This record gives sequence, structure tokens and C-alpha cells, in this order.
Amino acid sequence: MKKALILGNEAVARGLWEAGVNVVSSYPGTPSTEITEFVSKYDDIYSEWAPNEKVAFEVAFGAATGGARSFCAMKHVGLNVAADPLYTASYIGVNGGMVCAVADDPGMHSSQNEQDSRHHAIASKTPMLEPSDSAECCAFAKIAFDLSERFNTPFLLRLSTRVSHARSLVELCDRKEIGVKEYKKDVMKNVMMPAMARGAHVRVEERLLALTDFADGEAVLAGINTVEYNEKKIGIIAAGTSFVYAREALGTKASYLKLGMVNPLPVKLIKDFAKEVDEVIVVEELDDIIETHCIKLGIKVKGKELFSRLGEFSQATVKAALTNEKADFVSFDEDIPARPPVLCAGCPHRGLYYALKGMGLYVSGDIGCYTLGAQAPLSMMDSCVCMGASVSGLHGFNVARGSEQAKKSVAVIGDSTFIHSGITGLIDIAYNKGFSTVIVLDNSITGMTGHQNNPANGLTIKGDPTVSVNLEALARAVGFNNVRVVDPFDIEVTKATVKEELAKEEPSLIISRRPCALLKTVRHSAPVVVDEEKCIGCKACLNVGCPALSQTKRESGKYLAVIDKTQCVGCGVCASACKFDAIGKGE
Repeated sequence: MKKALILGNEAVARGLWEAGVNVVSSYPGTPSTEITEFVSKYDDIYSEWAPNEKVAFEVAFGAATGGARSFCAMKHVGLNVAADPLYTASYIGVNGGMVCAVADDPGMHSSQNEQDSRHHAIASKTPMLEPSDSAECCAFAKIAFDLSERFNTPFLLRLSTRVSHARSLVELCDRKEIGVKEYKKDVMKNVMMPAMARGAHVRVEERLLALTDFADGEAVLAGINTVEYNEKKIGIIAAGTSFVYAREALGTKASYLKLGMVNPLPVKLIKDFAKEVDEVIVVEELDDIIETHCIKLGIKVKGKELFSRLGEFSQATVKAALTNEKADFVSFDEDIPARPPVLCAGCPHRGLYYALKGMGLYVSGDIGCYTLGAQAPLSMMDSCVCMGASVSGLHGFNVARGSEQAKKSVAVIGDSTFIHSGITGLIDIAYNKGFSTVIVLDNSITGMTGHQNNPANGLTIKGDPTVSVNLEALARAVGFNNVRVVDPFDIEVTKATVKEELAKEEPSLIISRRPCALLKTVRHSAPVVVDEEKCIGCKACLNVGCPALSQTKRESGKYLAVIDKTQCVGCGVCASACKFDAIGKGE
């Protein structure tokens, strides 16, 4: 057996390949993105980026219905988007096995909320496995397909930021060729009309009972749920990274029930474990799913009275909660300034935001790199809810406040996010005779999650040329007669275009089009230069918020703008901000 030190996400991808998976469809979302990126390197598997998570789930479910082993991946908020097909797919069941990985983000490192996906598993009555390291990511992915076919159900695989992005050793095995199963028409099983759904619900409840028996018995034999008895004064029940932290914090001073199957949870296994220890403590990030289950079983446990519902845990926080001992840290006397993420030097979104700055606009925001424009000094976003909400949210805002407010309001949305869920909002504006102005920030890539291709840039997941969505034609097709394209680095033209479109009494779409500055295909200009004779140190250039810009104090006491040539790409936005022509093109 070969072994490799790999990421949890890469291990999931390896498990999919070894399990004989045929079809993978996903939408990128941190911390799940790398799973599908690694999958795309396996030529045995068909892989794709879908427009959104709902489509990805439906593609995978359609493939499973057709007899293929299939998979989709998404982050926790993506499962909200895919919830519609998930809940009914649970009723229908599968033909070929189907697994959906959902990566939660405790601590909200890259997310707009902190939700626990176990709730979706419970509500949809879908079984869920939760690995704690890369080895289990690979193993559980393979096990999930076998169980999916055995119990006739999609399976959820719950990851977290720490599991997805940590490395540990994984044994690499050969691929198991499964092939595609025969498809047989079965209206009673696959068509969820009310009459069929009533019978399906009965089967789902029976399946949950069978899966509970599995969690109590075979899951232990298979190493999914494990028991480790040491000192029995304390018995820890945990899953995923919480188990790892507890094990590191207490070692052999406690006994452990590690749950790899977190829905449905075992019954007899937990009761038997509780009888063997003096005190039961549940360690789980976010919500009290396991703790509540134990309480329903009549077991006295400690859980959220010791641990927070907020954020992610660590070895130190778990140790402090369980032993009152503080972990040793290296500390500094000085306060280290915070370094929040910023728009990159040369980012086209900065040009668009700087053009809007000073116009007194309400800016309905969305999810993507451009969300960073909400921070000072640009401060050019008033709201951010979820993917696509900028467009429909602006419509509601303007309908509520009237047409005069619409002349002082815009929505901003990236090209990938627009494809994901902005189009329906655009249709809503046109259909209901709205008067909103929407700006699509087209940077030719899905930027925030690491440069994934999307249907708007004409490249597949493997980088092969394909058709691309014509945003201008699409907007006109749904009823937008006013469609304009601007270069966000041309500040004055961009500003004038926005003013012209806002003055109209009908909806407008403005496409702010320039590729991401980090794309390998982009050729940059020379760094700009500062004329020390003209610079008066007014700091106006700092208002563009570019990380390549700073100031230094001269001997005279006045300030001088400084350009970091290692970062500057010569976009010229800072030059637009300077009223004294002190910043010019470099050579």
C-alpha cells in the first residue's frame, strides 16, 4: 500500500476515484472547492462546475437515477440552495450510489453565517457521516457509496474547514470499477406525486430505523463508530475534529465514543457507553445535536454548559473547558495590528467602486471578492445577504422607497454569482416593471474561491473551450432594454454611464468588464510613479484602498505617496484620485 500526506478535500476526491464514481457536479464554495478540483485530475470521472448547488445536486441525482455512482460538493450555505432536491431525493432513493459532501465553516473564516448542516440531515431524513481526518475522508467517502446503494438513499458527508484543509496520512488503493447499473422505469418510486410520496415517507421512516440499527452494530464493526475505554471517570462523546481535540486534551484520562455516523445517531451504543463511565460529556462544535439526542435517551450529560455554540474549537479551548488548565502560548508585548483581506492591487472592482464613491448611492451587495469593497476606505456596500440577493433585494428596496430612491441605488454582483442566482432576480425586475440599475462585475472568473471557471467565461473545469453566456444578450432577452458595458479602470466614463442609467425610468444593466488582475493571461502595465514635486501629501490616493499604496513622511514634515512596485500593476485608479497629477504612468 502506498501512503500519502494529503488534504482532507484531496482525500475525499481520492475516495471517490477508488469507489468507482462516474459523475461529479459541484459549485465552488470554500472550504469544499478543492474536492472537485482534485476530482478533475482523474480522467476516469466526468466532472463539471455547475451554475449553482441546486443544479449540481440535481445533475448528480440524475446520474444516480441512471445507475451511475455520483457525487456533488458544496459549502454549508450551498446546501441551503440544494435543499429543495435533497429533501425529495431522500424520499425517492437511488439506483447508483450518491454522496453529497457539505463543508461547514465554524468560525466563519469565509462565510456569511455559521450554520450546522446536521440540521439538514435530520430534517431531510438523510444519513450523514462525519470524518475527523484525511484517512477517514477517503474511507468514509467509499463507505458512503456502499451504504447509499444498500439503504437506497443519498448520503451526506459532513466536513469542516479544519478537516477539509488539514493534512494526514492516507493509504492509497486501486480504483474499484463499478460500472453503470441498469435503469428500469419505476413511476411509483421515482415520480414524487402526493400518492407516491405518502408511500415513500413510510419507507423513509423504516429506513431510518434500519440505519439506527446499523449505527448501533455494524457501524462499530466497520470502524465508523468507535469506542475507546481508558479511565472511566469521564466519558467523551464527540465527532469530527471535536473528537481529535478532546483526545489530544485528555489522552488516556478519559474514555471516548467517537461517532462517525452523525445521522441517525446510535441509541444502544450511547446507552451502553454511558453506563460504563461516571460522567458523560458531549464535545461538539456549533449546535447541541448529540447532546439533545442523549437527553432524549434519558442520559444525564454535560455539553453546552461547558462549550460555546459560537465558532470553532481548538485543543486549547477543549482542554480549558474540560480541565480548567490553560494551554501554553507564546505571547508578544506589542499589539499586532489586524490585517483584514483587501481587494488585490489592480483589482477591477476597485475601479468600479471608486467611480461610485461620492455619488451617495445605496449599494445592494452580493457574495464574492467584491464584498471586500464594503470595508474602509471604499465603504461601498450597504447590504450582503446571500448569493443573488443583491438583485432581487434592490428591487424590493426600490419598490418600497419609490422611483426617486431607485435613481440613487444600484446592485453589484459578480459574473459567477450572477449565473448562480442573479438571473431570476433580473427577470423579476423586468417582469414586474421595476426601475432598478444592476451592475455585473465581470472579471472573467470565479475569484474568491480560487479562480474556477464558470459558464460566463467560456472554459470548462478542465480549461477546455466551450460556449459562454452572453450577458448582454441574456439581459435583453429577459426584458432589459438598457444594457451598457464599461471598463472600470476608465473612472470618468464609468461614473458618467452610471449616472445616465440611473436617470432613466426603466431598468438598466451595466457590465463592468475587466479580467481579474491575478489571471495568468492578463498582461499588466508598468507600475505607476509619483512625481515628488507635485505630491502635496493630501492622502486622496489612499481613498482607493490599494495595498500597493502608502505614504512616508519627508524631512519637511509633509507626506509623500509611495508606490510598492512589487504589487503595483499600473491600473491607474490612484492617478484618477490625484487632483495634482502627481501620479503618472511608469516605463
